[in-house]
Amino acid sequence: MPQQETTRPKTARNETMEKSSGKRWRALLGEPLVHFFAAGAVVFGAYWFFDEEPEAATDGQQIEIGANDLRQMAVAWLAQGRPQLTRDQLRSLVDQKVAEEILFREGLALGLDRNDEIIKRRIVQKMDFLAADVAAIQDPDKVELVEWFSRNSERFALPPRASFRQLYFSPDKRGASARNDAVAALEALAGKPVDSPEVAALADPFMLRTYYRDSTPDQLLKEFGPAFAAELFKLEPAGWRGPLQSGYGWHLVRIDAMDPGRIPAFEEVAAEVRSAWQDDRYREIKRAALDEMRSRYTVVVAPLDTVDLSDLKAQAPAATPAEPVSQ
Repeated sequence: MPQQETTRPKTARNETMEKSSGKRWRALLGEPLVHFFAAGAVVFGAYWFFDEEPEAATDGQQIEIGANDLRQMAVAWLAQGRPQLTRDQLRSLVDQKVAEEILFREGLALGLDRNDEIIKRRIVQKMDFLAADVAAIQDPDKVELVEWFSRNSERFALPPRASFRQLYFSPDKRGASARNDAVAALEALAGKPVDSPEVAALADPFMLRTYYRDSTPDQLLKEFGPAFAAELFKLEPAGWRGPLQSGYGWHLVRIDAMDPGRIPAFEEVAAEVRSAWQDDRYREIKRAALDEMRSRYTVVVAPLDTVDLSDLKAQAPAATPAEPVSQ
């Protein structure tokens, strides 16, 4: 008589354990660091397969930055025409140097240097690109983007805009009376059409425009200076006002329209939100990956306060255009 197979029925406890295990695996597979190191493993495997003589991984887990290294950083800084380093700026340079060294060594461990004559900075860039690729793989849905936008909506604020015309009173022509002449002109302007010859005759020729449409504070700051821009956006459309001082002299202004700044709806800036979300994820993934890699190294830095940087100005070569320092 053939034996019959028997299947043990699943208990509620077994089902709960299986569901819990499945959730843990899904959560693990969703971690950015898992994606990052999976991408690294693929790159490493490709280099290993095509390279006939794989090199040994880079030895040494200690990164040492001595006093001479600190002085070299300071000399390079001064060579770019910058003022004397502060301790905070030197500490930022050290952090950048350590990050570059870590990425370089990890890049070597992945074999990114094989059959490639590009120098150390290129390897750092390759490691950087891995993090960028992982961030690019992640594609958020609308719900996630809307939630992220609600927390970061101020980043997408639309600036106020003003449409106005202005009359200019030149200190070069009028001397110290330029402001008083502008005040007196306010009375003469009462009841006159804004485009009448009499109105124009009250003011002096101006090298820029007499009418500005939908101008933002930043635009006016560049053309007239911060004081003028700040005062103008306090005014309301209600006839001629002033005088307002700019870098050129004194002005009377007439506001035609003033649109206050606002937070746009998500639909208005959906493309920009997606791009900003990806930028944030890239920085987050890169920071998390670097923190994980850095935890495997011992960093030894000479005490910053013991290094004399006061005599380096004369040693610095000719100045070259400055590059930004990562903060």
